[in-house]
Amino acid sequence: MKIGILTSGGDCPGLNAVIRGIVLKGIKVHGHEFVGFRDGWRGVVEGDIMDLPRQMVRGISKQGGTILGTSRTNPFEGNGGPEVIKAHMDRLGIDAMIAIGGEGTLAAARRLTDAGLKIVGVPKTVDNDLDATDYTFGFDTAVQIATEAIDRLRTTGESHHRCMIAEVMGRHVGWIALHAGMATGAHAVLIPEQKTSMDQIVEWVQEAHDRGRAPLVVVAEGFVPDHKDSPHSQRGLDAFGRPRLGGIADQLAPEIEARTGIETRATTLGHIQRGGVPSSFDRVLATRLGMAAVDSVVEERWGTMVSLKGTEIEHVPFEAALGNLKTVPQHRYDEASILFG
Repeated sequence: MKIGILTSGGDCPGLNAVIRGIVLKGIKVHGHEFVGFRDGWRGVVEGDIMDLPRQMVRGISKQGGTILGTSRTNPFEGNGGPEVIKAHMDRLGIDAMIAIGGEGTLAAARRLTDAGLKIVGVPKTVDNDLDATDYTFGFDTAVQIATEAIDRLRTTGESHHRCMIAEVMGRHVGWIALHAGMATGAHAVLIPEQKTSMDQIVEWVQEAHDRGRAPLVVVAEGFVPDHKDSPHSQRGLDAFGRPRLGGIADQLAPEIEARTGIETRATTLGHIQRGGVPSSFDRVLATRLGMAAVDSVVEERWGTMVSLKGTEIEHVPFEAALGNLKTVPQHRYDEASILFG
């Protein structure tokens, strides 16, 4: 069997480990042949591929990014569509596809599967917001990067007796902010799931300052203060028409400084959280998911994705992951908020 692999959407640490896991098990156990589609759905729509022999994946599990390239191409727009993609697969002799990506990628894969294409999925997102899986690879690395960066912010904040605000990724969910905030001992963690007033934020900052601490605030990019209706965005729209978020920390800093008199600085970590080498946890998880995806192909589990449940890998329908975002539950935020102020 000849299998095509694609990585689509935002890059994240662990993608290469998935590719390696797929190719190694597919060749060693099943004798399959593999090709990679260049730049995600763009390569699928245009039939742009590269061969993936075993030597191509040697040693890549520790590399960040993706050797295949990625894009935010919509496979149903322009010259795309299931008929075009099917024609390319027939021409290239590709029997099935493994799509590695987040909600948008898996939603497209589901539509193409419904149209008769043979596709299985591997969930990927640093935000950890995909339902039907306990963790996605890339999340652990993003939290570790954020933690290290915030630790550095904290030392300079303490030296100058400043309030430091760290803005991390999290469009709709606050998993990175919650975990990084708890790990660094933040005095406030602000996430999209929780409407929080400026009065409460200022109270937490002032409490920490009154105890002689340099206040530390961790905020997710999608956080919406209770006096606002939507997340802060000044960067236009992405390829799917969604606002590019960012800048909420810069909005909060002058307000906190004005209300408390404490010198306040904001730092946005941005794409730093998606770059660099994956953590050992993400390398192992990504490799296991890749190997399980090959099993999905062999067992013809079209329209499903591999999923982490506890410590075991399971196979679940695309629909299970696409119905709802996996948000931070109230009890997890309440647990963290004990540490605020």
